[in-house]
Amino acid sequence: MIDRLIGWLNQLLVIDFFLVLLSFFWLAIAAFGRLVGLPLGLDLWYYLWQPVFTPAIGIVIAGTLLSGLFSWIANAMKPN
Repeated sequence: MIDRLIGWLNQLLVIDFFLVLLSFFWLAIAAFGRLVGLPLGLDLWYYLWQPVFTPAIGIVIAGTLLSGLFSWIANAMKPN
């Protein structure tokens, strides 16, 4: 049961991690665009920062801690 929960949590974390990674690349490209004078969506990125990207980063952090805790519990419950 706990192995299935860990599997679902890890899958969610992978998806969320790629969302965070994509948002970072978007920020880097949009900031470069602003530097050279091209509108590449930096204002939209700023608008989405609070409602989308901040919770996604929090989920990655919390999920990683929970995944580690669940794995530790699962290993502790296994017979030697």
